[in-house]
Amino acid sequence: MMPMSMIRSLAALAALTTLGGCAELASNALGEPQPALTSEVTKQNLQLRTLPGPSQRVAVAVYDLPDMTGQFRERESVQSLSRAVSQGGGPMLIKALQDAGERRWFSVLDRTALDDLLRERQIVTEMRRLYRGETQPDPTAVPPLRHAGIIIQGAIVGYDSNIQTGGFGARYLGVGGNQQWKLDIVTVSLRAVSSDSGEVLASVMVDKPIASTSIQGGAFTYIALDELLEIETGFAVNESKQLAVQMAIEKAVMSLVLEGADLGIWQFANKTAGDQMLRTYREEKYRGTTMPTYMRSAQPPDTQNPTRVVATRPAARPTAGPVRERILAPAAPTQKAPREVTLPPPASADEVIG
Repeated sequence: MMPMSMIRSLAALAALTTLGGCAELASNALGEPQPALTSEVTKQNLQLRTLPGPSQRVAVAVYDLPDMTGQFRERESVQSLSRAVSQGGGPMLIKALQDAGERRWFSVLDRTALDDLLRERQIVTEMRRLYRGETQPDPTAVPPLRHAGIIIQGAIVGYDSNIQTGGFGARYLGVGGNQQWKLDIVTVSLRAVSSDSGEVLASVMVDKPIASTSIQGGAFTYIALDELLEIETGFAVNESKQLAVQMAIEKAVMSLVLEGADLGIWQFANKTAGDQMLRTYREEKYRGTTMPTYMRSAQPPDTQNPTRVVATRPAARPTAGPVRERILAPAAPTQKAPREVTLPPPASADEVIG
């Protein structure tokens, strides 16, 4: 049997270790602020960046990627108006489209702040009209806006909490611990729409699990008749919801690229590498199903050549030629005919004129 003095020493050591760890965490949190770092390239993002390049770059427009879940952040015993998922879907989608193949796949046109862009162009046009007298916009100063043949649309369509929950715990003579975990899922929908016909060319849907776990331990026992030992410790790890939404969007962009290549909307420059990617994508897409292989080829869209974009060319401005002054010859003086004047008769001797 362990001596009582050794038990007391171990208990004191455990208490000091726990308090020391808590003090260290507190000092890190309250001490010097941690420096900001560039966002880490995750494995999901690396797969998107290493996609084989396309035969030609595709111009796409992005307006927004709204949160349509309607979910609010979970709070205990209080009401929270904070959203469960990030509201920055539009910027995340733009970044993911640019990361596809290291900017080789898409030329992204940002339409999330279209009113600001149009207002700034109006300012330029108005200033040149006031101070330069330009009645027509100068295409060298205000060139035509680019337009895209494809619009990338979608939304964060689902956020389900506590899809799976569980835990495990054990305690013996007042000493033990427990572990709890739960699983949430966020769902992102993405589609490519033709700006010429309005047809939905391709659409995908991606689910991303979000895991959270916590571990707690403690001791509550008597080490002597009048001496009570009480120790509590624990920590929790919650996967970042913002990072989960970002990874779901990146996976959706990658799936949309492969779905579009499978439907013939765009092509890989390297056909061999593209075919290998498509085989892997089809296996992942139809995993766990019994659909026959010959039925796994979908019907392509009706819109022909949806990636084609006709650039707007400004009309040629009329060139100002030399100013020719028109000199008019003086008009010849007109001869007016003399007017006939009728004189009154002479006054008589007895006539009074007044």
